Amino acid sequence: MISKILVPTDGSETARKSVKYAADLAKKTKAAIILLSVVDKSTLTTIAIPASITPSRVTEPVEDYLRLATETYIKNAEKQCKSKGIKAKKVIRSGHVVEEIIKEAKKSKADLTVIGSQGKSAIKSAVLGSITFGVISKSTKFPVLVIR
Repeated sequence: MISKILVPTDGSETARKSVKYAADLAKKTKAAIILLSVVDKSTLTTIAIPASITPSRVTEPVEDYLRLATETYIKNAEKQCKSKGIKAKKVIRSGHVVEEIIKEAKKSKADLTVIGSQGKSAIKSAVLGSITFGVISKSTKFPVLVIR
């Protein structure tokens, strides 16, 4: 039985599809949804984002800018769930995306992880996106449903 569904989201089209699918599934199974968004520390540098492109019009560190974007993604995913009558718990983490998804799946004891895949990344993941490939290939012991 599915009682908790973890849905990692990065705001992409495939992530929005996975949120929609998970919300529909949660409605049918009466499962709870955990929305996860990760600020990818591997892409951070010490530069700052110019004030002209930040919402606050103030120079911001890259991590702050990415955290704001992450909060926006997860709020939009929450709205998607609410439109289906599903309440969702929001979790934002910083770190390596694959590792954080696996950690949250274990911590929350999710019965299923629903993740989108664009399939546009590295050669080793010619069919799946690199994050999705990482999640399903890291000797994970939990079910993962991939949404294309």
